[in-house]
Amino acid sequence: MNSKDVLGLAGERLAEKFLRASGLKIIARRFRTRAGEIDLIAMDGDEVVFVEVKTRRSARFGTPEESVTRTKRAHLRAVAFAYLSSTHRPRARFRIDVVAIEVFVNESPCITHIRSAVGDED
Repeated sequence: MNSKDVLGLAGERLAEKFLRASGLKIIARRFRTRAGEIDLIAMDGDEVVFVEVKTRRSARFGTPEESVTRTKRAHLRAVAFAYLSSTHRPRARFRIDVVAIEVFVNESPCITHIRSAVGDED
C-alpha cells in the first residue's frame, strides 16, 4: 500500500471517530458503484449522510475540501442515488458532507466537518 493510501485510510478512521463522537451512526464504509466510491455512509437521525473524507499532509496543493471538484461532486451524487436505490430508499432524506483533515508534522490533526457540502446544482 502506498503512502497516499495509508494517509487516506488513516483519515477515514479519524473521520469515523469524529462523526461517531458527533452522534452519527456509521452504517457503511467505502461503498462502491460504477459511478465511484463514497468513503463513509452514516445516519444522522432519519437522514442518510454520505461522507467524502479528504486528508492532506500539507497545504501545498490547497485545502482538502478544495479537492472536491465539480466532477467529484457529480460522482458523489451519483453514488448517493445508487446507494439509496440499492437499499430501496429512493426518497430518503439525505445530504453529502465533506470531512477535511489536515495532518501537519508535529501538530494534532485539524478536522473540519462541512455539512451539506455538495448540493443539487453543483
